[in-house]
Amino acid sequence: MAEASNSPSSTGEALVIERIFGAPRELVWKAWTEPERMMRWWGPRGFTSPVCEVDFRVGGKIFAAMQSPDFNEGRPIWSTGVYKEIVPLQRLVTTDSFADENGNVVPASEYGMTNDFPMEMLVTVTFEAAGPGRTRLTLRHQGMPASEQAGAQQGWSESFDKLAEMLAAEA
Repeated sequence: MAEASNSPSSTGEALVIERIFGAPRELVWKAWTEPERMMRWWGPRGFTSPVCEVDFRVGGKIFAAMQSPDFNEGRPIWSTGVYKEIVPLQRLVTTDSFADENGNVVPASEYGMTNDFPMEMLVTVTFEAAGPGRTRLTLRHQGMPASEQAGAQQGWSESFDKLAEMLAAEA
């Protein structure tokens, strides 16, 4: 189980969340890089991930959906991004955009969100050993409108809760 050291902070237009997971770095890394694992935790509580496709290389794309019967009239919310940096077991950097079901970038307003969202944001995830069998994960989501950070922090935190449960079952 992850510790409650979920500490969000706002730096300019970046949402930063740090979390310590009770699993080795290799396993946490796989949870972020293997589609079949990502589908098990991607999205807040009550959401499933029916699709996750990963072309895991710099310049490759990630394309995923999350879906809840209680949001967006039950239709999937699609996202896409391009891997900008991959440092195995240490760091992932990817763009982050809302998308349609074909992977085309669309404005957030397609999903009933504000027009404050840029067409592209940047997500940086770092993985650090935090003692035997423990990993400190730090997520930095840049470009997030200040007005949307509280909701995004809640969504990421709930996703990380699901990730912690998955890791505990696998560790």
